Amino acid sequence: MSAEDQPRHADYVWFPDEDIKRNSNWVKFLRASNTGSYEDLAKRVDADPDWFWDALIRHSGFRFMKPYSQVLDLSDGLPFAKWCIGATTNYTLSCLERNIEEGRGAKTFLVWQGEDGQERTWTYDDLVRETDRIVAALKTLGIGRGDVVGLYMPLMPEAASAVLAVARIGAIIMPLFSGFGADAISTRLNDGDAKAVITVDGCYRRGRRIAMKPIMDEALTKVPTVKSVLVISRFGETPELVTGRDHALDDLVEGEAPLSVAEELPADTPCMLVYTSGTTGKPKGTVHTHISLPIKIFEDFQLCLDLKESDRMVWMTDMGWLIGPMQIISCALAGATVVMAEGAPDYPGPDRLWKLVEKYNITFLGLGPTLARVLMRHGEDIPTKFDLSTVRMAASTGEPWDDTSWFWVFEKVCGKRAPLMNYSGGTEMAGGLVVTNFLYPLKPGSFTGPVPGCGTDILDENGMPVPVGVMGELVMTKPCIGLTRGIWKSPERYMEYWERIPGVWVHGDWASRDADGAWYIHGRSDDTLKIGGKRTGPAEIESVLMATGRVADAAVVGVPHPSSGSAVAIAVVPQANEKDLALLADELARAIVAGHGTPFRPARTLFVSELPKTRNMKTMRRLIRSALTGEPAGDLSALVNPEAFDELKAKV
Repeated sequence: MSAEDQPRHADYVWFPDEDIKRNSNWVKFLRASNTGSYEDLAKRVDADPDWFWDALIRHSGFRFMKPYSQVLDLSDGLPFAKWCIGATTNYTLSCLERNIEEGRGAKTFLVWQGEDGQERTWTYDDLVRETDRIVAALKTLGIGRGDVVGLYMPLMPEAASAVLAVARIGAIIMPLFSGFGADAISTRLNDGDAKAVITVDGCYRRGRRIAMKPIMDEALTKVPTVKSVLVISRFGETPELVTGRDHALDDLVEGEAPLSVAEELPADTPCMLVYTSGTTGKPKGTVHTHISLPIKIFEDFQLCLDLKESDRMVWMTDMGWLIGPMQIISCALAGATVVMAEGAPDYPGPDRLWKLVEKYNITFLGLGPTLARVLMRHGEDIPTKFDLSTVRMAASTGEPWDDTSWFWVFEKVCGKRAPLMNYSGGTEMAGGLVVTNFLYPLKPGSFTGPVPGCGTDILDENGMPVPVGVMGELVMTKPCIGLTRGIWKSPERYMEYWERIPGVWVHGDWASRDADGAWYIHGRSDDTLKIGGKRTGPAEIESVLMATGRVADAAVVGVPHPSSGSAVAIAVVPQANEKDLALLADELARAIVAGHGTPFRPARTLFVSELPKTRNMKTMRRLIRSALTGEPAGDLSALVNPEAFDELKAKV
C-alpha cells in the first residue's frame, strides 16, 4: 500500500501541554537514568539494550531476594534470551509487601460492582489477607511449586487474590475465559497438565444467572490430572461439591489465614500460562515468568501508558484474556486502584460504562474499537449525559481503529482534552510492541512508535525495511523481557515465529509509518487482502464503510475469485433505520471504490445482525471467510456469539 493510498486522518488532533509532559512517568525515568530526551533514550536503547533493561528494572523498584549478576544472557541466541541471571524473587513481593511497607495498607486497591448492583471494596490490607486465605487453601490441597492451576472465574475480587496466591506459592496460573464451554476448558487443562482449578459457582451475565461450576465439572471428566478444585461462592450459597475433589474456600480456611511467605524462585521461573486462540488445531500456551510479566507490565502501563498511583482504572474484559490479569498486576505494581464490573458494559442499560466512570471517578479507561462500535449503536450522545471529566486518558489494544469510532471516543468520551492512547502487541509478548506516548502529539488511530527495548521494525518478506507509507510485517529485532519463554510443550510452534524472516520475531501484524513518523497497525497479516496488485489490511476498507454512517459494524475479508485470484467480501451490520438493503449494498460498494479503486468493489455483501466476536471483543474475520468459502472454521473456543456464525452460514 502506498502513502497516497493511506485512508488515515492526516492531522494531529491532541497535543500534550507542558504540565502533562513534565509530570509524565517517562520524564521521571529520563531524569532517573540521566538521559536527556526521549529521542536520546531511543538511540541509547538500540545501542545498549543491557543498559536499558537494567535501568528500567532498577527504576521500577521491583523486589528481589537475591540480586542478579547479569541482566541479559544471549549465549543461546535471541529466541532463548535469559534474564536476571542469578537473581531470585517472587513478583508478589512487589504487589503485596511493597504496598504495605510503603504505607498503602488502608488505600483502596479494588472496587467491584456486580451486575445485580452488589458492591464490594478491598483495601491493600484486604488484598493481603484474601491472598493469604487462598495460599493456605492451596497448600492444604498439596499444591505447590511448578503445579499448573486453572482459573475459571469472571472479574471479581477473588480473581485478584487467586492470581497472586498461585504465584506466591511458586505454582503457575492458567487463566480461562469465564464463558468457555467444557471442551475448550478441558483442551487447555490437559495441555497444561493442570493439577488444580480455582472456580466459582457462577456469575450474572445480561440478567441471567450463569452456572459455571457445572461446566467445569463436565470439563474435568476429560482431565485426569486435576485432583483438586477450590470453589468460591459468588452467590453466597453452598455450591454442589464432588466428594474428595472439590473444596469450598470457606470450609478449608475459616476466617483469617496465617501470614504467608512468598516462595523464593529463580527470576525466570514461570508464573503464568496464557493461551492464545488457535486458527487450527489446539491453542498455543504462552509462558510468562516472575521477572518477564511484571517488568513488561511496568514498562507498558506505568511508562508508556502513564499509569500512576493516583489512578483508578476500569477495563471491562475477562480473566481469560491477558488484560484481565494485567490490570490486577499493573495496579498493584503502581499502588493504584482497579475497578471491576461483572457482566457487560451495556447491561442492564446502554449507559452502564459511563455510569461506572462517573460513580467511581475513573481516570484510566480501557476500551477498544469493537466495544466503541457497540456503544455507539445505542446512541452517540449517551456519554455526554454523564460527568466523565475525571478521565485523563483512554487506552485501547487489540484491533485497528476506524476513524469514525476513534473520533467518537475522543470527542464524546475524552472531550478532546484527554488522549485516546493506542497499544498493540500480543499475548506472546505479554504486552506491546508499539504504543502511543504522552510526550508527543497524537493522530487518530496511530501509535507514536515502538515500545523501547524491542527493536520494533517494519520489514518486507525479504527482511528489508519498508519505505514510508508501505505496509510490511511488524517484527521484533532485539531481546524483549516480556517475550514468552516458548509455547508450552510445543517448541516447534514457538520457532515458527522466528523462521519466516531469519533472526527476527515476526509478530503476524501488518504495520506502516507515515511521513510524520506516526505508526499504524492494519490487522493480522493472515487477514491481508491482495487485490489488483495491492496489499491492503481489512481495517482500511472497514474504516471506509464505517465512515458512511450507514453501518454499525463491518468486517472485510478476501475470497477466491476465478479471474482476479481474490476479491473483497464484506459483512456488515446495517444501522437500524436502513430498510432498502439492496440500495445500501450499492452505496457501500461505491464508497469502497471511491476510497480504494474499482478492483476493491465487493464481490459479495452480507447483511447480518451481528459479527462473530471473541470474548475480548475482536472480530473473527476467519469465520466470515470460512462461511463464504467452506474452509475449516478452526478453533471456536473464543467465540462469544456462536449464533452470529450460524447466521453467516445461513446467509451464504
